[in-house]
Amino acid sequence: MGSLETEREIVGWAATDSTGHLAPYTYSLRDTGPEDVFIKVISCGICHTDIHQIKNDLGMSHYPMVPGHEVVGEVVEVGSDVTKFKVGDVVGVGVIVGSCKNCNPCKSELEQYCNKKIWSYNDVYTDGKPTQGGFAESMVIDQKFVVRIPDGMSPEQAAPLLCAGLTVYSPLKHFGLKRSGLRGGILGLGGVGHMGVKIAKAMGHHVTVISSSDKKREEALEHLGADEYLVSSDVESMQKAADQLDYIIDTVPVVHPLEPYLSLLKLDGKLILMGVIGAPLQFVTPMVMLGRKSITGSFIGSMKETEEMLEFCKEKGLASMIEVIKMDYINTAFERLEKNDVRYRFVVDVAGSKLIP
Repeated sequence: MGSLETEREIVGWAATDSTGHLAPYTYSLRDTGPEDVFIKVISCGICHTDIHQIKNDLGMSHYPMVPGHEVVGEVVEVGSDVTKFKVGDVVGVGVIVGSCKNCNPCKSELEQYCNKKIWSYNDVYTDGKPTQGGFAESMVIDQKFVVRIPDGMSPEQAAPLLCAGLTVYSPLKHFGLKRSGLRGGILGLGGVGHMGVKIAKAMGHHVTVISSSDKKREEALEHLGADEYLVSSDVESMQKAADQLDYIIDTVPVVHPLEPYLSLLKLDGKLILMGVIGAPLQFVTPMVMLGRKSITGSFIGSMKETEEMLEFCKEKGLASMIEVIKMDYINTAFERLEKNDVRYRFVVDVAGSKLIP
């Protein structure tokens, strides 16, 4: 189908200031252009980053803001030049909805590292209008930044994979850690961490969950299939576990010491930072020098990796552990997420919600 003649008014739930309280908000979507896909949102996951954005924790928020970057929807219309998708397809949209397409990262199919990338919300699109996310009826997205959800994967299960699953899959692949027989650590057992355990186990790794308390031991070992559980405040256990891990996926989104975890890494081990932290972290240099260890980071993944990750999860039968909610519960869900009171990802049933109470 060709592009629409007029813009559409839709309803989403937006924050209007740094209190982060979401309420119904009416706004218009751009016309469906030649390369665009118009989708009706079915489900959208809630990520910890959404809290940072709606509350202006990073000092870069613009309001009104409709958050949500783990979006699964059904294609309602396609632009005249769209070749990848057709009406009725179930598709996903993640953190990025645009890039320059000309820089080295873009040409290398690593568009998430483009300096001119466009975020799915709290950003400005090429037409000068603000981008708005998935806690809304619909979205219009460039086909380049849309992925097909594999047959048999439910929308609510797929949604968290588009951020949490991808965020773990990408560095494991990039750093050559996708092979079996490795020993990995997952620091922090939240939305990203729980998918880290599942994906690493599916790759054939021996997985140790590292947490600040004993609270999640049973869940980690019995429900998620981790091999070991380490409490970071238990000095004796931490000393016994020294020099054993090939990598640690660090998902903690607040300031925390790095040295206790660097000590767990083998020679050439990698500490891979995932948490969005707006303050400096510290370590003494001998901690990395004396084991040729690396502190590195990784940011979501490419569109190509997103497709790979979804197929990997389908092949291995991996699914997120989720709590499905309606839109009118979203503010309570954010409050609970701030207290880590969710196992392990909230997903909003957008299509089944009454967006205007």
